[in-house]
Amino acid sequence: MSGHSKWSTIKRKKEKTDGARAKIFTKIGREISVAVREGGGDPATNSKLRDCIAKAKANNVPNDNIDRVIKKAVSDGDKNDYENIVYEGYGAGGIAFIVDTLTDNRNRTAGDIRHYFDKFGGNLGQTGCVSFMFTQKGVLIVEESAFSEDKIMEDCFDAGADDFSIDEDGVVEITTEPNDLGKVRESLEEKGYAFASSEVAYIPTTTTVIDDEETRTKLNRLIEMLEDNDDVQDFWHNWENPDEDEEE
Repeated sequence: MSGHSKWSTIKRKKEKTDGARAKIFTKIGREISVAVREGGGDPATNSKLRDCIAKAKANNVPNDNIDRVIKKAVSDGDKNDYENIVYEGYGAGGIAFIVDTLTDNRNRTAGDIRHYFDKFGGNLGQTGCVSFMFTQKGVLIVEESAFSEDKIMEDCFDAGADDFSIDEDGVVEITTEPNDLGKVRESLEEKGYAFASSEVAYIPTTTTVIDDEETRTKLNRLIEMLEDNDDVQDFWHNWENPDEDEEE
């Protein structure tokens, strides 16, 4: 994930191949399964499931796929044994990474993540080694809004959001407390907003620029490996990477 520009990363994901989109569908399917196991299959009474469904729709997962995953998770019951594990470490150049996983085999996942960091000039650390450099926030992205800045500000604060910003392309980024994400999203949806992304993210308090080309290559390779791993649900770093803006 991009430390400084959430939208650039979301846009890059949206433009990926069908194979990459299938991986995203699989990862979100795991999140839905876990949410059903923890709170049942009715989104009206399971706020975590509502959040997962919103995330799935923002990533263009077909409704039939969503319904199928929910029904399977309900019928399987306790067979769904995915475990959420968060890893922290440093990539090349001392860039801080937080990696969120859902796995049915913690030994396999830990081995894979450690291998990626070691192979590309970094090292996996202990819990807490980099999390102090990030703030957890709910993040909502509106790709296109027909509303004025004054209207957006009024609606965001009326919904209980913490803050919002609008970039030069008109993309609106709204931040909330993590537990308020669903409430704020639903309030804004009722006001006519549509979201390109809705999720809890780790926002770096400061970002780091890397000028050395070899180090940048290692960081990009680490990011590619994390994106390609089925057990990795999401990840965040504090690298201010101008290449992402150039892709836009």
